[in-house]
Amino acid sequence: MYFLKLIRYKNLVMIGGMQYALRYGLILPILSHFELQPVLSDFRFALVVLSTILLAASGYIINDYFDIRIDRINKPDKVLVGRYIRRRTALFWHVLLTIAGILCGLFIAYVSRKEIYALLFIGTPMLLWYYSTTFKRHIVIGNLVISFLTGIVVLLVVSVEFAMLSKVHGEAIIRTEACSIAWFWTSGFAIFAFLTNFVREIIKDTEDVKGDKAVGCKTLPIALGIPLTKTFVLIIEAISLLAIWGLYFFIDAFERIPFVLPFFIIGFTIPHLVLAYKWVRARSSADYHQVSNISKLIILLGVLFILLAGQMF
Repeated sequence: MYFLKLIRYKNLVMIGGMQYALRYGLILPILSHFELQPVLSDFRFALVVLSTILLAASGYIINDYFDIRIDRINKPDKVLVGRYIRRRTALFWHVLLTIAGILCGLFIAYVSRKEIYALLFIGTPMLLWYYSTTFKRHIVIGNLVISFLTGIVVLLVVSVEFAMLSKVHGEAIIRTEACSIAWFWTSGFAIFAFLTNFVREIIKDTEDVKGDKAVGCKTLPIALGIPLTKTFVLIIEAISLLAIWGLYFFIDAFERIPFVLPFFIIGFTIPHLVLAYKWVRARSSADYHQVSNISKLIILLGVLFILLAGQMF
């Protein structure tokens, strides 16, 4: 059970669920709409998801490995490495999961004939290592790294799908309407994931100010102060809501989807407003933790909306 907590199994389920929702709830309906048969098999797509999950799990482990001192200050009751799991054991699992994730990724790179995937799957654990040791200690850089990788997790689904299609049908498939529509929608979800996760990372930094300050981290709340950090997050939240509603009024096809308007109100607007309200009123670490959970709920609702959006096709 301690190992499952160490690898953040709930987050891993959400990551895998998001990728499966994107492929089977959005990409495949788009391909079917344009009478295209997928080339990527279910097994090989499962390897894409598995590689993503393995590398994410290894990233969580190495983050906890280097954050022992911070976590003993911020959340002493939740420290796992060094208490329930030996540091050497944690490092062993990090290496094992990293190797397994890279091997799965290299196989996908090989069958799709895309060298860029090999660089991606090799570079991701390196980026996560430097995030844990260096990037997260500097203002905004760590937040951007994790949010960027979250967006890549989304884009990877459509990228691999059309890489396999282009392998069979040629590069002309990339210039089709099916490809442009699939990339449009997936890019939209990637931006949503990026912004939502960026906000969540800042909220978590605010929750962890005490421990971060003790070890010399220069996170946004420490560098700017909590009042300015709150203003910054509220601006991002306002931009996110405006973009969401702009999308609603811009895309006429939403009219064909039942319950889409209630979802925009209940699933997007209200949670964002509640987050903003709780964020403004938050004072203690427990308050910020509650706001962080709301941001996680918003990400989950975004995943559910993928299934709703797929009904347009």
